[in-house]
Amino acid sequence: MRGLRSGAGHGRAGAGEPLPARLLGGPAAGLLALAGTELEQTLRTSPCSPLLADILHKTVLHPLCVKYPPSTKYRRCFLTELIKKHESTAAEPLDELYDALAGILNEEETTHCYKNYLLPTGECVTLSESVAIISGGTTGLVTWDAALHLAEWAIENPAVFSHRTVLELGSGIGFAGIAICKTCNPQTYVFSDCHPRVLRQLTENIRLNGFVLEPETPPRIQAASRGQEAEARNSPKPELIVAELDWGSVTEKRLSDLQPDVVVAADVVYDPEIILALIGMLQKLSTCRADRKPPEAYVAFTVRNPDTYHLFRAELDKAGIGWQIIPAHSNRIFLYDEQPNVTILQLFI
Repeated sequence: MRGLRSGAGHGRAGAGEPLPARLLGGPAAGLLALAGTELEQTLRTSPCSPLLADILHKTVLHPLCVKYPPSTKYRRCFLTELIKKHESTAAEPLDELYDALAGILNEEETTHCYKNYLLPTGECVTLSESVAIISGGTTGLVTWDAALHLAEWAIENPAVFSHRTVLELGSGIGFAGIAICKTCNPQTYVFSDCHPRVLRQLTENIRLNGFVLEPETPPRIQAASRGQEAEARNSPKPELIVAELDWGSVTEKRLSDLQPDVVVAADVVYDPEIILALIGMLQKLSTCRADRKPPEAYVAFTVRNPDTYHLFRAELDKAGIGWQIIPAHSNRIFLYDEQPNVTILQLFI
């Protein structure tokens, strides 16, 4: 079930559309090619095939989906489309398929749903998300594609994060950071955002994934002895902190308390109005460490408007912040509605 990420706000399945691939993955990955007409052809040539039941149990009836269900609307659309594919063939009726749809038709719509993402380690990132792209005056209550790309790149490059203190700017509801914490062994990971509802949802998702939050204090490594440093490096889980950080008003003293070795951000370059605040934040971070060595910085973003992207690069140049494009990673772990135009920049602050 690799990349299981289903719910409203990331596309819909309707009449004539292919089966929603986002409910499939992992053991079901080979089924992706059977979407649409290929699925119908398989059912026609093998009407007694267990394929349909296999799809059902690796998607809607998978234990992960049952415990943390995607949105009611999405599951209803998925099953409706699957039934239409089934009824267009001479395949044997599958009562379990209709029973599953009947159960979902009795459910009430909610404002939140779950999305589940399987990692290469076999662990899962489970998130509670809004079913609407914009909710509570923010777009920060859903997961965006740049966060998926950042996590994929991080999983390919764990040494960037291993045994280090990581600060994430604009963490949203936490996908990238939780994935990094589960796969890259950071010593301390500081999630940050400024919107109260986003911070509440972020905290809930961190706990949902089995992590215990620490109070927002300077990382232990800052005052640790060598013996304590070794103990921290051998700790099976990183220290996690959620910080409320407003880029425009945060002080250098506040940032110096965090002592980040690495700074990351995903999909924070989407509005020209916040670019200057982001660059100001990066400039403050450049001198926040006790050794005065600037942290490494990586920013992933979807290029929706080329003018905004060019403005960001121009403002980086104006501020004297060097940058280079990180080559596209080869390991596609998660599933997307379509291939987004995502760029990851390494910044030299």
